[in-house]
Amino acid sequence: MSGMDERGVEAGRRERRRIREGGFVGPTAGLAPGNVQANLVILPQALAHDFLRFAQANPKPCPVLAVSEPGDPRLPGLGEDLDIRTDLPRYRVWRRGELIDEPTELRDFWRDDLVSFALGCSFSFETALVEDGIELRHITLGTNVPMYRTNLPCAAAGPFHGPLVVSMRPLKPADAIRAVQITSRFPSVHGAPVHLGLPAAIGIEDIAKPDYGDAVPVHADELPVFWACGATAQLAALEAKLPLLITHHKAHMVLTDLPIPGAREERT
Repeated sequence: MSGMDERGVEAGRRERRRIREGGFVGPTAGLAPGNVQANLVILPQALAHDFLRFAQANPKPCPVLAVSEPGDPRLPGLGEDLDIRTDLPRYRVWRRGELIDEPTELRDFWRDDLVSFALGCSFSFETALVEDGIELRHITLGTNVPMYRTNLPCAAAGPFHGPLVVSMRPLKPADAIRAVQITSRFPSVHGAPVHLGLPAAIGIEDIAKPDYGDAVPVHADELPVFWACGATAQLAALEAKLPLLITHHKAHMVLTDLPIPGAREERT
């Protein structure tokens, strides 16, 4: 393991321990910089195979980083000490598509048949963009990234289906070109953008009214740049109206020990 990897493991463990002990309860953007963050979907074993098929059929929005054994809260490939029941600042619990709770830990909801899926998150590639000097408007403003439902259908699998969800970052043309080059190196966290400019071409009627997250201004000299988003998986699972579904709370992600390829050695 390289020195950078060792510091990444230390940073991930430190932040997970802080969350586990109740010392941090907010969004995870900026925590353990240089480490991959992940979306979380937890569902019953009886539906896990179909959900895996859905993710594999739609790898841009749903890149699978890890899958747990049924009933096992560990994901050792992402962090040896990681406990999926306690190591996110906040969760969301759904029944038949209805939100029933937003707990800070899952012990009261855990069952022996639950399977956890960790899916790549764009928080990870944002580190590389910022390090290259590219401004990300939602970070500048301290808001959540805007996300939109598109008119692009995902490949269905069993009860899981729905449209592609995208996240948007407004960029000047030169920065947009550079962002394509940079994020194409990260297929495990959505990779290159799926669309540039012309929001109406993918079914977005009003760029100022995102379906999820917060609106950000797009200046006259900028293009809206759209990446496939992990919210696609959550939407598909909600549309299936499962008897039990657990997800991360918005922007409260799984912190892993995996290094972001090409991230700088300096860590805080």
